[in-house]
Amino acid sequence: MNQISSTYRSHATSGALFMLVASLAFAGTNTLQAVLPTPAEYGGFGMSSTGMAFWQYLIASVLALPLILRIGLNNLRTRHPLAHELRAFASALGVHVFVYGYASGVPIWQMVTLLATGPLFIIIGSTLFLGERASPARIAAAMTGFAGAIIVSGVGAEGLGWQALVPIVAAALWAVTDVLTKYLVMRGERPETLTISLLVLMTPNHLAILLLVNALGGVLPAGMATGFPFALPSGDGLWLLLLLGALTAAAQYLLAFAYKVADAVYLQPFGDIKVPLSGLIGWVALGQVPSAWFWPGALLIVGASAFIYWVEHGQHRRGRMMPA
Repeated sequence: MNQISSTYRSHATSGALFMLVASLAFAGTNTLQAVLPTPAEYGGFGMSSTGMAFWQYLIASVLALPLILRIGLNNLRTRHPLAHELRAFASALGVHVFVYGYASGVPIWQMVTLLATGPLFIIIGSTLFLGERASPARIAAAMTGFAGAIIVSGVGAEGLGWQALVPIVAAALWAVTDVLTKYLVMRGERPETLTISLLVLMTPNHLAILLLVNALGGVLPAGMATGFPFALPSGDGLWLLLLLGALTAAAQYLLAFAYKVADAVYLQPFGDIKVPLSGLIGWVALGQVPSAWFWPGALLIVGASAFIYWVEHGQHRRGRMMPA
């Protein structure tokens, strides 16, 4: 029994450390995603948001080739190819919407914190399309996180501009990805298939979105299609783009290691550390001072994750201790 308990604590500690470092990597990507699309006259490099997202994930995919080969391309075989494609497309489109938020001037602290609306969309999607029943604890946590996101947005104080809706749309798209992942798991898909299909399909979907956005450049908001879509920045901008791709790949590796040794519910509070981390890095590196509403809102979001961890992790431990 002591050996089992010691092994569990070791895995929990390792998983938490991997998730904390992954959160730091994500905070770094958020900062770079804010800098690269910023016009040169404001200290950025003027990349189109869609072009940046394409190169970011192309670089990350190349760096993730060892992981892809280790999983094995044979794991791409599936009876649900359309669901896998829709999952990859929703994930890629969420990235493009998210980075467009940076291009439209939404500060890092607001972008990252408003993503906390995602769990609410996941609960709605899982209930409507998968027939799942959300526990009162999960509903309470999702609503608390949503309330924190509303506070951060500044409704009633600084006003809710349309730009603040951009990260909420990205959260909804990534919730579609999560619901489709649950759907595929329920249909018997293996974790290896889910991982490699997303890694392999992401870059083609980013390319398709990039070409579509530039074909519709005349009717889409400014900042999404600015000039030649495959243009690379020069000088420091190129190095920062390479660093962005490397951090994206590193974050995916770290997440894979974290989920391998610990379950998702336990890891969620550690993942939410990226909210205050991103706000602090944006403050220090870019001078984006969070509003007074950021801190209570972020506290509610992190608190909601800690609450659902405490409830569900306690239920999990009690279930393990019950005699068969």
